[in-house]
Amino acid sequence: MSMQVKPRIVVQAEDFSAQDEARRLTEGRKDVGALVTFTGLCRDEAGTLSALELEHYPGMAEAELTRIAEQAVERWPLTGLTVIHRFGKIPPGENIVLVIAASSHRRAAFEAADFLMDYLKTRAPFWKKEHLVTGSSSNWVEARDCDDQDAARWT
Repeated sequence: MSMQVKPRIVVQAEDFSAQDEARRLTEGRKDVGALVTFTGLCRDEAGTLSALELEHYPGMAEAELTRIAEQAVERWPLTGLTVIHRFGKIPPGENIVLVIAASSHRRAAFEAADFLMDYLKTRAPFWKKEHLVTGSSSNWVEARDCDDQDAARWT
């Protein structure tokens, strides 16, 4: 397959531009026939959430994201792959995660992006704490069974 593709993995506090990242994967290329972009944003949970705080272990998070991305590169014929995950306090409406899969064909790009998000939701070492608009104590967000079921499709 396309093991020569080196995924771009970034863990940062700053926001990102999906458009700039997409351009980085396609600029000057004639072999990209499909670009699938997924952006995960912070919801306000019906007005109750003031921010979502994401914590991670530096180094460990990047290593696990790289491992997951390399699995996608081995599995699908990709021409490029970008994963950006933010940390820190993120208010509703702001970006949290970006996955861009580039390939010669749409199916590989769709499946790789879907696979990455399923695995990021279940395996990436990030912890989420909710900060409520009431100012009351924050809650750590529990893992969800439906996320595990989604990831199980790929085994």
